[in-house]
Amino acid sequence: MPVVYTTGKPALKRRSPNLFTSPLLLSFILSLTTVAGCSNIGFPGVYRINVDQGNIVDQDMVDQLKPEMTRRQVRFVLGTPIIEDTFNNDRWDYVRVLRRGDDVLFRTQLTVIFENDVLADVEGDLVSDNWPEPKAESDANTDAGTDTGSEGEANTDVEAAADANR
Repeated sequence: MPVVYTTGKPALKRRSPNLFTSPLLLSFILSLTTVAGCSNIGFPGVYRINVDQGNIVDQDMVDQLKPEMTRRQVRFVLGTPIIEDTFNNDRWDYVRVLRRGDDVLFRTQLTVIFENDVLADVEGDLVSDNWPEPKAESDANTDAGTDTGSEGEANTDVEAAADANR
């Protein structure tokens, strides 16, 4: 069987059209690359709002926490925790994050730990170094009359009370 070669206009019509020469497709690709290129660049003058997420816990609220408080009392003072650990029922986490866009402006964290359904420990950014308050310990020691300073010196309050009794 002889080989037939086709030339001329019918051969050009059978050729598949090039997709990249279509004006509609070219404009779509150009607009797509333009949008993709500008996505990481912030538009000048665009206002980004501050997003405040989590529990608002301030220093006054943390100062109200005392050892041996019940869960109900802690929830009244601090509010419902943002995270109640599913695997550890004795731990509550209070987290607050303030963001502007992708930038974190500040972050605070407070962890409340219970033992036998009473407050045992508080850890986090707002907790002072001397929690629980040292007054409770010093009051118990002065009642016993055996309170001494860190260097072993007698407490001046006990000496003043003894001098007043003489």
